[in-house]
Amino acid sequence: MLKERRMVAEQVAGALFEAEAAIDAAISKTAHLTGVMPALRKQVGASALIGQDAVERASQAIMALAEARRAIVETHKELSVVQGQIGLGAVTMVGDGGEKPAPGMTETHRVRMRALRVAS
Repeated sequence: MLKERRMVAEQVAGALFEAEAAIDAAISKTAHLTGVMPALRKQVGASALIGQDAVERASQAIMALAEARRAIVETHKELSVVQGQIGLGAVTMVGDGGEKPAPGMTETHRVRMRALRVAS
């Protein structure tokens, strides 16, 4: 039963890491968009009035993504509580123990989750 709980926890952790990475990537890409619009407007010599609404909307998107990031961080904290509730205690990274990660995990997640061990 412990092995099954660990497998499930690893799958949840993988999905969580993917969600966190996706939100961070979206923030980064949206911030880039927000920054490039005024620079390109200036490059072509257009008035500051051109594209102002678009810059404002992109800035609003960044704020919404920041809220999403806060929510996923809180989700991460709550899942740490769940981890204890299902009897897994603290899970720590201890190096490569040769264990396989959950199916469907990307290489980034494999590195992050390599050789999870249940700490008692």
